[in-house]
Amino acid sequence: MHYVTVEGLTKSYGINPLFRNITFHINEGEKIALIARNGVGKSTLLRIIAGQEVQESGKIHISKGVTVALFEQDPKFDEEKTVLENIFTSNHPVMSVMRKYEAALEVDDAEAITECISQIEELGAWDYEAKVHQILSKLNIHHLQNKVSNLSGGQRKRAALAKTLIDIGFEHQHTLLMMDEPTNHLDVNMIEWLEHYLSQESITLLLVTHDRYFLDAVCTEIWELERENIYTYVGDYENYMEKKAARIESELATIDKAKNQYRKELEWMRKQPKARSTKSRSRQDNFYEVEAKAKQKIEDTQLQLQVKMSRIGGKVLEVKKVYKSYGDLQILKGFDYTFSKGERIGVIGKNGVGKSTFLNILQGLEKPDSGKVNVGDTIIFGNFSQQGLIIKENVRVIEYVRSFAENFPLANGGSLSAAQFLELFLFTPEKQYTYLNSLSGGEKKRLQLLTILFTNPNFLILDEPTNDLDLPTLAVLENFLNDYQGCVLIVSHDRYFMDRLVDHLFVFDGNGEVRDFPGNYTQYRIEEREKEKRGSSLNLPPEPVMPVEVVKQMEKSVKKLSFKEKQEFEKIEKEIASLEAEKVTIAELMSSGDLSFEVIKKHSDRLIAIDNELGMKEFRWLELSEGV
Repeated sequence: MHYVTVEGLTKSYGINPLFRNITFHINEGEKIALIARNGVGKSTLLRIIAGQEVQESGKIHISKGVTVALFEQDPKFDEEKTVLENIFTSNHPVMSVMRKYEAALEVDDAEAITECISQIEELGAWDYEAKVHQILSKLNIHHLQNKVSNLSGGQRKRAALAKTLIDIGFEHQHTLLMMDEPTNHLDVNMIEWLEHYLSQESITLLLVTHDRYFLDAVCTEIWELERENIYTYVGDYENYMEKKAARIESELATIDKAKNQYRKELEWMRKQPKARSTKSRSRQDNFYEVEAKAKQKIEDTQLQLQVKMSRIGGKVLEVKKVYKSYGDLQILKGFDYTFSKGERIGVIGKNGVGKSTFLNILQGLEKPDSGKVNVGDTIIFGNFSQQGLIIKENVRVIEYVRSFAENFPLANGGSLSAAQFLELFLFTPEKQYTYLNSLSGGEKKRLQLLTILFTNPNFLILDEPTNDLDLPTLAVLENFLNDYQGCVLIVSHDRYFMDRLVDHLFVFDGNGEVRDFPGNYTQYRIEEREKEKRGSSLNLPPEPVMPVEVVKQMEKSVKKLSFKEKQEFEKIEKEIASLEAEKVTIAELMSSGDLSFEVIKKHSDRLIAIDNELGMKEFRWLELSEGV
């Protein structure tokens, strides 16, 4: 079934074309990743399909019965309403009872809970309730009665994601889900849960993401917006890179051929008489087509810099018995480490355990409660923080970069001008004269990163550098950092980025505990899973520490099942017994030997379904049994 058909779509901003005359189809069940450089029009294309922007020309046909849902980078809420009211917006009876049920659970209103349970039973909505509960818990959505205006950026993003997933899981059988960078502001556990959720659900998906592991786990096809066109690649990210390289090689060969033909045709054009026949007019038209091909430019910039890094002395950075806490939230408890030249360290842990505070302490931006941080005399920090670029009005990109330095020194004694350095980071000459306030969000992030590197630091601290960066820019950054000789400390939820660049990890386990793990992120996860198999605890970072009264309430709810959970526990016991009995009956029927092939196949399919259902119910029974 065709969900969406797009024909001849064209869109520009001012004189800058984003895409021209592109055509594509999205079919039911497809999971497509859309990639491109920042500013090329990924988000604009999603908004046009969603009906939030208008194209200049072309047609979009959305099949009858198909609903388009868009999860945006900057979610929009009714600021005066609560988290609960913003997540559950539909007036459908099922959605209404879910809203009441979640509100009752939060305040432990037994009478309201009982009433809601009765309504959920009548509506047959327990499967949907289980999905809602999973989404809210996995995305760490709590305090549902708080106003959205009081939420942090990360909390807003998670609330918007919960609303999107809850909506598509309920209202519409045929939904095209479009997601613009859904993994930003999620910790790694949430990202892994979301990729599993999207890959298992029968969802039709158009996804913009910079997370290559997430892309490979969820999508089976990649579309790239480039030079006003859209190119399609079936397969994973590695296959895309190989096929793109082959395509560019083919296009370059075609351009070289066109250049040779252009030189011959140009000579003919100059020699021909002013009186032109019909045949010569045809050749003239062909000349202009050849000229256009010959003058094509294919940009596939790969950054290769021999950096003349600022000298590092014998002493780099020493951290001696550092303690830091905010009230009951302990960030560091006697942290002790001596950094060496050229170290590449990743910093991981759940949101709220103090990773950014740790980085600030190292740089002297925050003071520890006790202990010492000794910085070597030659150390120059380059700090890429989550705060982003400080925008200056009426300043062009090139002027902004020149305010830091005119040239970037190279190891061979040469240098790059500000303009040349900007080009290496994918800012074309035209883009360099754009005003800062007209850049896209991703372009601002790229410029922030570029200006930090341009000051030539020898100790880079990168706090979530991959958020809002496109995949081509990430490839440029990774190539730069692979050749970089200084120290690098990276906080990132991008597992691919970490695997490529770090040698070991600081693992923030919470309560001030920090482990030094000798390997990259994938090796860390393999070891943690092995511990789980051996029956050990996963030793993953805990949830962010909450106020004492909230913790006490949560502990209370863990020790004792709610009224609804008690009913669910009793119901599951009966359902497990019923499924086991049905399984025995079907096995006896199949052993009778006088069934047709069609009936045997039907019974066989049902046995598989029973086994799957038993597995899920037994797992849930074990979870609930801990509170009995």
